[in-house]
Amino acid sequence: MFHWDRGLFLTAAGLAVDVTRRQKLGFISHAHADHIAAHELAFCTPETAALYRHRCGTHRRTHEMPYRQPVELGPLRLTAFPAGHCLGSAMLLVESMEQSLLYTGDFKLGASETSAQAELPAADILVMESTFGRPKYRMPPREEVIGELIDLVRSLLGNGNTPVLHAYALGKAQEVTKLLTAAGIPVQQHPMIFSVSEVYRECGVDLGRISKYDGKLLPGHVVMTLPRGMKQFRLTGIDSPVSIAVTGWAIDSSTKYRQKVDYALPLSDHADFDDLVETVALVGAKQIYCTHGPREFVEHLRAEGFNAFPVTGSYQTRMF
Repeated sequence: MFHWDRGLFLTAAGLAVDVTRRQKLGFISHAHADHIAAHELAFCTPETAALYRHRCGTHRRTHEMPYRQPVELGPLRLTAFPAGHCLGSAMLLVESMEQSLLYTGDFKLGASETSAQAELPAADILVMESTFGRPKYRMPPREEVIGELIDLVRSLLGNGNTPVLHAYALGKAQEVTKLLTAAGIPVQQHPMIFSVSEVYRECGVDLGRISKYDGKLLPGHVVMTLPRGMKQFRLTGIDSPVSIAVTGWAIDSSTKYRQKVDYALPLSDHADFDDLVETVALVGAKQIYCTHGPREFVEHLRAEGFNAFPVTGSYQTRMF
């Protein structure tokens, strides 16, 4: 039904799935840079199509797949389901006459302010992202982390500091912005983040009281910028900044030192370890292929009696 050649391919339909090199036909689960390419024709949700064109050019051809509306491609039926990762993110259910396959892409089972909550259809084969596939990556309750974030930001503002939050331009930045503005805290965004937020707005997602940071800090505002690892993250004109990274990796106490920030809070847009295990149980697949995660997650599943296998980005084509 599928093969792996530096990415997943649906063999019978000639469809590449989240392959990051140009293809004739490509499915894009979401518009993060490590899942897209300038395909001749991209299959994706309407929201991902808008974000894809924003990032890769307005001339890009797309075949839009609203959630739960099947598309026939060759001998296969394709259906997109919400993945809960970012706006427009989708799992892909692939059905043939003989069997079915669910590809998760990046996903999260819990609630989100800016994306539809994940849905998990049953399938015979599961190809799943497993980024947080170690037991130590169990996230604290979401509301607890949100409360800590809001309290920290308010405390810093009250002390005359400027909270500067670091997050990816697409997804996490909009999620955290919405959490802040919903609490009555206005946000100024890095121009790259603001341009993505405009696409969110065009797709009907209201992020609240936001504005583009143009070099002038507004009183009582939080500043949202890019992760420190990106060259363009630095903004000028900010008084008494205190930096905060918002990432699932903050489960590791060393994260704030590695990312060179003052605080790091574990708010993730990926499924944590328990959610990954729950996903396997809910989908009920006979075969499970794990990508983008540690080998020990596969070993954990096999110890629990699941028929699980690792899949890597090897250049060698693998048939399944």
